[in-house]
Amino acid sequence: MASDATARKRVALGRRGRRLSFERGLRHKLWAMGVPAVGLATMLLWDQGWFPLTMGLLCVLAVWAIVVSLVMESIVRPLQTLANVIAALREDDFSFRARGGRRNDAVGDLAIEVNTLAGMLQAQRGSAMEAVALAERVMNAMQTPVLAFDGAGRVQMLNPAAERTFGLRIGEVLGRSGAEVGLDGLLVPTEEESVSLGTGTAGARWVVKRTGFRMRGVPHVLVVLSEVSSALREEERNAWRRLVRVMGHEINNSLTPIKSIAGSLRGRLPAAGGPAANGVMEDLDRGLGVIENRAESLNRFLQAYRQLSGLPKPRVAMIPVGTLVERVAHLERGVLVRVERGREEIRVAVDEDQVQQALINLVKNAVEAAIGPDALTSQAEVAMGWGVERGEVVIWVLDNGPGITNPDNLFVPFYTTKPQGTGIGLALALQIAEAHQGTVRLSNRVGGHGCRAELRLPLSTMR
Repeated sequence: MASDATARKRVALGRRGRRLSFERGLRHKLWAMGVPAVGLATMLLWDQGWFPLTMGLLCVLAVWAIVVSLVMESIVRPLQTLANVIAALREDDFSFRARGGRRNDAVGDLAIEVNTLAGMLQAQRGSAMEAVALAERVMNAMQTPVLAFDGAGRVQMLNPAAERTFGLRIGEVLGRSGAEVGLDGLLVPTEEESVSLGTGTAGARWVVKRTGFRMRGVPHVLVVLSEVSSALREEERNAWRRLVRVMGHEINNSLTPIKSIAGSLRGRLPAAGGPAANGVMEDLDRGLGVIENRAESLNRFLQAYRQLSGLPKPRVAMIPVGTLVERVAHLERGVLVRVERGREEIRVAVDEDQVQQALINLVKNAVEAAIGPDALTSQAEVAMGWGVERGEVVIWVLDNGPGITNPDNLFVPFYTTKPQGTGIGLALALQIAEAHQGTVRLSNRVGGHGCRAELRLPLSTMR
């Protein structure tokens, strides 16, 4: 309270107490100054008779009235002008200025100081507007979600990245409480400052940072989210690359002679003899065949993962999404893939070969789920399509398989539930998507069995 009283200290304009307004008091004082002139005129004309006395007094009063009016005009008008300028400044209108100000003059000095203050406020206002415009551009360009809440937990600001992340629209959530739009968890500090947000199974993890600030005297909370899942996955891939590089070297050094020796031994097996010898030769032949097959399988496994660890940098070009989807659908021969065309043709800047490979992996995964032993129906159905959703181009693949049973390990390299699988299809698709600043999402279909896989590319890559 003491600081507020000091900050709002007022300077008295004159003696305190009950008094007339400035203009009325000044007018009364000017008329009081005319009393001696009236008295002097009365004394001079007292002996001239009533008519000369009356006319003389009227003339004196008329002249003095003109003097009072002129003095009042010369004092009040400049003050009214300065009051209008200050009122305009209070309304953020900096176009008004007081004219005729000059130094070594009380009113002139006041006019010059007010004009200087107006110019300074105008410059500060311009700088503030430029800073706000720059901040808005930076916020809109940021790929990191940023939100602001007031003291009551109501949403006051969110940038486009936050709209995409949470699937919200700024016009629909401003002024609403965080609980109403599902964002109240961002305001509650927890021991673990990393959270999972969004839908799908790409494993998105975000680090939440909170800080306080004041706007118009009201405390607010600024929430900034930093996506760390991509960095973690990249570190994981680097670790796998180093591991596979070492393992591949050592395993290949062992597989090659093992396969060669097994083949040589099979070629040197003696001709069949008696029944006992026949049984022994068959066992040896079968065992050597198993050694050769497993050596070949391990070699294929390593070669497949090398494809994941050696993905080159994308070479982007403008590609029609519809043509790309239809081309991938026609490549699948096991099941007829139905293509549902979007409402509009979209061209996107991507590496066609890489994105096509990612879609092939998603379609292959859908076909294997639809015709696999765990399929819920005998009629396999796979469909593809595309569209634009909240600033992203979405290419989706639907199947009527059993759906997702273990979402935590979908994108883990080497993990697979298929007897002949290598566990790199979805991991490779996700790596290709992230190389294009996109993502891959898998989720169980709503209102039916099966899975929905989405390859999402950001709007910034579209033309």
